[in-house]
Amino acid sequence: MNPTDTTITRHLPPEHPAVAFGKIGVLLVNLGTPDGTDYTSMRRYLREFLTDKRVIEWPRAYWYPILFGIVLNTRPGKVGKAYEMIWNKDQDESYLRTYTRNQSDLLGKMLAAEDGVVVDWAMRYGTPSIEERINALKDAGCERILLFPLYPQYAASTTATVNDKAFEALMKMRWQPALRVAPPYHDDPVYIEALGKSITSHLASLDWEPEVVLASFHGIPKSYFEKGDPYHCHCQKTTRLLREYLGWPEDRLKITFQSRFGPEEWLQPYTDETVETLARQGVRNIAVLNPGFVSDCLETLEEIAEQAMESFHENGGENFTHIACLNDSEDGMKVLETVVRRELQGWI
Repeated sequence: MNPTDTTITRHLPPEHPAVAFGKIGVLLVNLGTPDGTDYTSMRRYLREFLTDKRVIEWPRAYWYPILFGIVLNTRPGKVGKAYEMIWNKDQDESYLRTYTRNQSDLLGKMLAAEDGVVVDWAMRYGTPSIEERINALKDAGCERILLFPLYPQYAASTTATVNDKAFEALMKMRWQPALRVAPPYHDDPVYIEALGKSITSHLASLDWEPEVVLASFHGIPKSYFEKGDPYHCHCQKTTRLLREYLGWPEDRLKITFQSRFGPEEWLQPYTDETVETLARQGVRNIAVLNPGFVSDCLETLEEIAEQAMESFHENGGENFTHIACLNDSEDGMKVLETVVRRELQGWI
């Protein structure tokens, strides 16, 4: 125990409630996951996700009749079936939950030598919630907390909404811990190197050579970008730096955007349309990676590794491979540790 902690304890009056203090928390936060693939679990998860004003910026009077009248009555069943295809049956959970928990556990071991550092994890949507885990860290004696939104590229609909929930939790506290937020790391050399090594290693395992590699990022509506969101710029820079690291020309590593929702225009080029076009143009071999996702999830395992592959084959393509996210790999954990240690400077 820190000598200062002993001094504080000695001077507390006898009637003072027990107080834990002197520790530093690190909270990893990912997007979220349903608790199950059944209709009720999916509807609960989608409702929380799609009522977030950072995710859907349409006026509530326009959006809610669509959401509650159509989307939440039809989409839970469809999305539940998609989740069922990529569900971690061994642990009865999504792989996003599996990998996020593993990342927290491994990072805790990596920081074990730092006295008083506690590592935990939460989800923006679903469980465990950000508020729950911030309270748990506070109760464990964390007077300082590093909030780490697990998004290499900043977007209001991802990073900002994590921050919103964290500060909402602090608003309910009388005694708030000090809070730091890890910034985006889209251009961090250790992140670019980890991505580059994962691509090189994966391609070396194949008995064929992809003519084109797609870096597919989750999309956002074009209107969000026009309002000042830096996400598009961050994605472009990540792809450029990755291309430079690999020594590839622009036509070998292309950027695309996936997972669009609703009628408005999103960031382009679209991944699904690009995959179809490449196949129709005679490209026979492609690889796709998802640099913006820290962990494999529905959007990578089902939308890319399943749907995009099927589309590529249906339109004349021959060989398709999905390059896994960094997940809890050695290089992936090195990225997280590097960012956390840098942001904890002055605290440890």
